[in-house]
Amino acid sequence: MDNFHIRFQQTIGLLFCLWLLVGCNSGQGSRPDVKNIKVSPSVFRFDRDLATLDTAQIEAGLVLLKKKYPEFLDFYLDTLMGFSIRENYADTATGIRLGLRPFLAHPDIRALFDTVDKHFPNVDAPTSSLTEGFKYVKYYFPHFHIPSIVYFISGLNQWSAITLDSNLIGVGLDMYLGSQYPFYNAVQIPQYVIRKCSPAYISTNVFQAIFRDWYPVDMEDKNLLQLMLQRGKEQWFLAQVLPNTPDSIRMGYTANQLSWCEKNEALIYNFFIAQNLLYETSPNKVYRFVFDGPSTTGMPAESPGNIGTWLGYRILQTYVEKHPEADFHQILSLTDAQKVLQDSKYKPR
Repeated sequence: MDNFHIRFQQTIGLLFCLWLLVGCNSGQGSRPDVKNIKVSPSVFRFDRDLATLDTAQIEAGLVLLKKKYPEFLDFYLDTLMGFSIRENYADTATGIRLGLRPFLAHPDIRALFDTVDKHFPNVDAPTSSLTEGFKYVKYYFPHFHIPSIVYFISGLNQWSAITLDSNLIGVGLDMYLGSQYPFYNAVQIPQYVIRKCSPAYISTNVFQAIFRDWYPVDMEDKNLLQLMLQRGKEQWFLAQVLPNTPDSIRMGYTANQLSWCEKNEALIYNFFIAQNLLYETSPNKVYRFVFDGPSTTGMPAESPGNIGTWLGYRILQTYVEKHPEADFHQILSLTDAQKVLQDSKYKPR
């Protein structure tokens, strides 16, 4: 073979490889470069500070905590825990005597403090993941104020992640002790929730809380398709700011449940069509499809709960693929669910 044909084949091979690279990258979508975005959130271990309170001198301890946690302390005592202290830190105050002191002195709570401390001798891993997510949020929202991160415990009251006035993110470490932690069953937390009591879900729960703070869920007089779009946008937001988080974690599914959805996408969509559910507004009929649950009534046992959220996300993904000109904020501003469905030309196979 002469040199011309060799060079020709080499050139064709190179172009083919470049075509493959471009094709693969365009299919995955471009991820913004955030490495130069500087984010350094303040981090606090409120759980440890609370655990060290002297129950014989609570007032003095709370006064010091108030200085360190001027926004969070009273929110925690009154809103999260319901002690009704209302800044009356006196040792003889009713909220102290009947609420905080018995809480801190209870053997189960002391054991919980110890367990959290053993599971989280430091919070480097979750803080690193949250910091990375903040970079992506900062990229899309340049004026985003980086909140402080406060780690706390609530006595297994299922406060996994909260926002406070956009200045603070709270993470309830006692809700991330692993699915084998025995006391989750003791306080009757459902198994499909216990499965997600793992540190892997911290970032998803935090950024879900942020999204719902910015885009509150509006359930009133909404049909299922509209609710699916709302929840689908939430999942799309999470996918953008947590690009390294697996879809199964973001959705709260097991890997098998997610695989089942992907293999049965047409079945899922046709189920909603056959049951005339897309435009149904009755809460009793539609809410179960956009909220967490063990499985979906009327579908095989392998199906996950909250399946309407997954389908809404898939419809929105299809819409985005068909409308590459739509930017991040335009997608989150979509409100006409019927138009999104039509313009997506969604037809699962």
